[in-house]
Amino acid sequence: MRRAPASLAAVVLLAGLAVLLYDVVSVRAGQPGMAWRRTLSDELAGTRVDDTAVLAGAAVAALLGLWLLVLALTPGERSVLTMRPDVPQVRAGLERSAAALVLRDRAMEVPGVRSVRVKVKRHKVKAHAQAHFRDLDEVRSDLDAALEEGIEQLGLARRPGLSVHVRRPAKR
Repeated sequence: MRRAPASLAAVVLLAGLAVLLYDVVSVRAGQPGMAWRRTLSDELAGTRVDDTAVLAGAAVAALLGLWLLVLALTPGERSVLTMRPDVPQVRAGLERSAAALVLRDRAMEVPGVRSVRVKVKRHKVKAHAQAHFRDLDEVRSDLDAALEEGIEQLGLARRPGLSVHVRRPAKR
């Protein structure tokens, strides 16, 4: 969705600037300027700034620029994690919520884990677990190993960092 407008704007600007550069170089080399540029400059010299056509063109250019700025500054598909391209022509992605669910299920298989919350962000996976009958250090090391293996099996293009926090449930 973002590549098409940016590519179109880049191609149009590149073509226009290439033609203009060619014309400026040819004028500097002693050749007459292109007829369209001479005609355009003569028309623009005789046109008032408050003319309806000039104001409409300025409004269209401002709206196009605003649209491109909004596209550039707003996040894209941030909920999708890019996967490794095993086949060059295929691009795949994995929703962060699905990755979190897979890793949570993986963490719940670790002995001694009572409950776990997993948050998957673009560059980091955070797991908060409650252990109930094993030593916390053992649970943490087993959880680290299980989640590291789970992250590897997700097949993400950029491997996120892992942060694991294990604690005992609050006493009542």
